[in-house]
Amino acid sequence: MAKDKKQLLIVTGMSGAGKTVAAHALEDMGYFVVDNLPPTLLGSFWDLIVHSNDFKKVAVVIDLRVKDFYSDLLNEVNSLEDNGDVSATIVFLDCSDDTLVARYKETRRLPPLATNGRLLDGIQEERRILQPIKNRSNYIIDTSDISTKELKQKLLNEFSEGQRQPFSIEVMSFGFKYGMPIDADIVMDVRFLPNPFYIPELRPFTGLDKRVFDYVMSKEETKVFYQKLLDLLETAIPGYITEGKEKLTIAIGCTGGQHRSVSIAQQLARDLAKKYPVDITHREVSRYIRK
Repeated sequence: MAKDKKQLLIVTGMSGAGKTVAAHALEDMGYFVVDNLPPTLLGSFWDLIVHSNDFKKVAVVIDLRVKDFYSDLLNEVNSLEDNGDVSATIVFLDCSDDTLVARYKETRRLPPLATNGRLLDGIQEERRILQPIKNRSNYIIDTSDISTKELKQKLLNEFSEGQRQPFSIEVMSFGFKYGMPIDADIVMDVRFLPNPFYIPELRPFTGLDKRVFDYVMSKEETKVFYQKLLDLLETAIPGYITEGKEKLTIAIGCTGGQHRSVSIAQQLARDLAKKYPVDITHREVSRYIRK
């Protein structure tokens, strides 16, 4: 029984056309991505990949930063396919001269082949050298009039194989006195709510305790605030999904991360879980659990 060929995606094209964006998009899709691989190393690289079970989807990004190596790319691709172990797909990112000039002026960089600062001459010389590999490409994507988001979506449509990560939410409680979580997308401060810390019989417990939870959530201030917070999130979350975000972290903070933030986070996780996959983390609760 013949073994299945492993799939190799080769991303190349004009400098400034979006190869870095493409590399990040492919990594998000689960590809093992190697950037700026010299074409002469393609065969050796593939020998490592083909004998490993760790890599299912592999992509390499090859550009013109090393001009002398680039001329070998077509020969290397043909050699790989001749050995029968690999099916190579070439994605060529193109862009109009006018757009590339505008992008380079914005970043104050020069294309790899620009001599004496002649920006357009460098772009046109690069285009001439790349023409043979463009003719051999399986996909040509012109990024002149598309956004970064649209480029990512095109790649997702072609190469994700339906394996895009589903959108999910993490709700986190924390205490400001222990520092804000640096990975949060949305941070909400609930230190203005009535504090169970000042109720002696509630102080030793956390918002995971029903008595504390009921105290926090029964207050009129909490009810008004919580409904507005939930309305805000239910309005915003579909927009995050449309923009391609795969995980949203919502952090709820109070002074110590023991009572109010835990209670609000618990209720928020329950309500959002009616529509979305939700994980919940209480960052500080372990500090207050009696040994």
